[in-house]
Amino acid sequence: MTLRSTLDFLLYDWLDAQSLTVRTRFADHTRETFDAVLDTCERIAREKYAPFNRTVDIEEPHFDGEKVILPQATYEARKAYAESGLLSAAQDYEVGGMQLPYAVEAAANSFFAVASISIGSNLLTSGNANLLMVHGTEAQKQVFALNEFNGRWSGTMCLSEPQAGSSLSDVATRAVPDGDGFEADPLGARYRLTGNKMWISSGDHELTENIVHLVLAKIPGPDGKLVPGTKGISLFIVPKKLVDTEGKLTGVRNDVALAGLNHKLGWRGTTNTLLNFGEGKFPVEGKAGAVGYLVGQPGKGLHCMFHMMNEARIGIGMAATMLGLAGYYASLDYAKNRPQGRPVQGPKDGAAAVVKDAAQPQVRIIEHADVKRMLLAQKSYGEGALALNLFCAKLVDEQHTGDAATADEARLLLEVLTPIAKSWPSEFCLEANSLAIQIHGGYGYTRDFPVEQYWRDNRLNMIHEGTHGIQAMDLLGRKVLMEGGRGLQLLAGRINATIERAIQVPALAAHANALGKALQDVGAATKAAWATGQPADALANAVPYMQAFGHTVLAWVWLDVALATLARDADLAQPASLGRMGGMRFFFHYELPKIGAWLQVVSTRDATCAAFPEEAF
Repeated sequence: MTLRSTLDFLLYDWLDAQSLTVRTRFADHTRETFDAVLDTCERIAREKYAPFNRTVDIEEPHFDGEKVILPQATYEARKAYAESGLLSAAQDYEVGGMQLPYAVEAAANSFFAVASISIGSNLLTSGNANLLMVHGTEAQKQVFALNEFNGRWSGTMCLSEPQAGSSLSDVATRAVPDGDGFEADPLGARYRLTGNKMWISSGDHELTENIVHLVLAKIPGPDGKLVPGTKGISLFIVPKKLVDTEGKLTGVRNDVALAGLNHKLGWRGTTNTLLNFGEGKFPVEGKAGAVGYLVGQPGKGLHCMFHMMNEARIGIGMAATMLGLAGYYASLDYAKNRPQGRPVQGPKDGAAAVVKDAAQPQVRIIEHADVKRMLLAQKSYGEGALALNLFCAKLVDEQHTGDAATADEARLLLEVLTPIAKSWPSEFCLEANSLAIQIHGGYGYTRDFPVEQYWRDNRLNMIHEGTHGIQAMDLLGRKVLMEGGRGLQLLAGRINATIERAIQVPALAAHANALGKALQDVGAATKAAWATGQPADALANAVPYMQAFGHTVLAWVWLDVALATLARDADLAQPASLGRMGGMRFFFHYELPKIGAWLQVVSTRDATCAAFPEEAF
């Protein structure tokens, strides 16, 4: 099976994406237009991205004292992507968009992720512009968002700081009003920012004529002090180069300076930066301070930024998924062509041990059961995660175009599933990459084969957009409790509906019962975790909870995919159908049983970790 055939099945046979064309917003589309987008993106990824994945890994960005230097292939790939129109694919026709369903856009972007994850900064640019279309003023939309959508400019998100990391409460970047009449600037209330931002992807480059930074900063109170906590955080547009109200460059460089490039384990083709705002290296109107324009209301910056953060979390989940699948495809090809070892035979001549006949020719390693185990694990992780991410993408479409009840249900389901969609692929598709290296044997950790790079690239995704632990606390500490647990109840309803359908199918009945038991156990563990009402008791084992919750969700997805497989090919006459059913069986037999150990520590509120004294380490 190819990625394209897998996407076609999931989009059309499982998610019925073509049914979205009955919605007014998508009425101009058909399956043919969806396929045309997929064809174009598949071609660009094959021609402009895949051949240069190793190039951008080896030729890392470097600073020559004036500008960041990147390989020529990165410029050409970025140009081709921008010209495809995918940056604005989901936007209105009036602003140059295609009004494409997000589910189709996500599927189209998967080609680029599997070809070379670290070329370009398209995820952040689209997310930056999408945020401004929701929270920005009309001028901010016209000047900043539309120039990101058309490819002239790119965008970043500037959250973390060297001293704060993921703790946004400790953000120390300051924003002060820029003189008299600061509120009257046509691009938004004008402030001067000073501070440092760390780990900023695509924070400096020459790929586009301008970079639009979205920066979290605090406006000091009347006493000149910063408000503690996240409630004092505001959001600002800080362009690298200042522009006028028509979006034209004024020729003035904003006071944003590259302080250094971070050299990461993976994603080496993307610049990752430490940026200094307002240090005076590029004074504006004769004084230090980066010019920034307020987005939304003062003190509401984190609320605005979550629009981009949640979108980025799903995007990172998709990135992790596609890296896992890239490793799977590479190791599958290797296993089909690498001869090594011989078949196991029964004992002979009274020998007690299993023997192999050295006189027989070697077999390809895919014929060994343990190699098949590792391939099936990769397949079940990668294809299951892809299905989950596309399901979440379709929920976005439901939220934006469904009736009131449908939209609200989609919103709540997304709230519960987003931590899973981000973190589950980041953990288990990384494990898939590890298995891909294992299948290659000693060759796997050499640079002669691509699987070591896929592992390095994917290792970053467990930290990108919130660590595994942060997502787990969000899930158990907030998402399953919000609105009286209604989101969790909605998800349970969806899972039970699949169980009810599957239990009527003899080939799936046992799996349906196993999923029902898992769902019941997760529900009981959720109540047990919060039995004392103390967050410290419940959240001490948030990560095991999320692993069990995620495995249950993935088992549901696989069972639902199996139903769609049998509906299309009841006799399993197609190899692809056999493959999907095998991936489903592997997940239920080898993976779902693991949740018992995870839920045990959750249900008992095990304090082994939380109570362990520091001096005992």
